[in-house]
Amino acid sequence: MDLRTVGETGSTNTDLLALARAGAPEGTWLRAERQTGGRGRQGRTWVSPAGNLYASTLVRLTPVDPPAPTLALVAAVAMHQAISTLGPGQALQIKWPNDILSGPAKLAGILLERANDAVVIGFGVNLAHHPDGLERPVTSLAALTGTAPDPGAFLDVLADAFARWLGTWRRRGLAPVRERWLASAHPRGTALSTPAGVGLFEGLDETGALRLRLADGSVRVIHAGDVFLI
Repeated sequence: MDLRTVGETGSTNTDLLALARAGAPEGTWLRAERQTGGRGRQGRTWVSPAGNLYASTLVRLTPVDPPAPTLALVAAVAMHQAISTLGPGQALQIKWPNDILSGPAKLAGILLERANDAVVIGFGVNLAHHPDGLERPVTSLAALTGTAPDPGAFLDVLADAFARWLGTWRRRGLAPVRERWLASAHPRGTALSTPAGVGLFEGLDETGALRLRLADGSVRVIHAGDVFLI
C-alpha cells in the first residue's frame, strides 16, 4: 500500500487516473489537504476546505473479479466502518449505493471512475466542515461529535478497512459485502425517491442493484441514478 499526500490539487481522482494510465499499481492512495476542483456524482462540485478527507485509491481489475460496479458497495462498507471506528456512537447509515448519512444529512460520498482495467475510487468525508445552503442536508463529524479526526489518521483507518473488504470481495464474491451493506443501510420499507419514482426500499438484488417497491406493488430494479430518502 502506497499512501501519498499533497497540499493542494484540483482533484485526487483526476490525478490518480493519470497515475493509473502511467502504470501506478493497485493500492496506490492519493490524499489532498485541499482540492480546488473536487467533484461528486454527475459532475457536481464538491466543496473542499482543509480539514476534511479528500482521497482516492486505485484498483486494478482482473478477469476473475466480480463486476466492477460492485466496487461501489465495497467502498461504502469500508467507509462506513472507518467512520464508525473514529466517530463511535453515531447512528450512521449507507444510502444506495455509497453515501453515508447521519439521519437525513449526508456525511460522506464516493465517486468511482474507470480507465480500462483501472478503477479509481474517490472518498470525500466531512470531518471538520460541511457546506451550508445546499438542496439536501449535510453534516460533519465535528458537528456530530464536537471533534474531528486528523484526515491523515482517518485515511490510515479507511485504507486498512478498504483493503480488507476488497480482499473479501475477491476471495468470496459480492455476497458477504452485500450482507454487510444491508446491515449498515437504511431498513427495508424506507421511503425513497428514485429515477423510477417514489417507493419503498426492498433491499438489493444479487448484483447489488436497488430493489424498489412501487405503490402498485410491483418491484423495480434500479442500476443507476440519484436516490434520496423521503
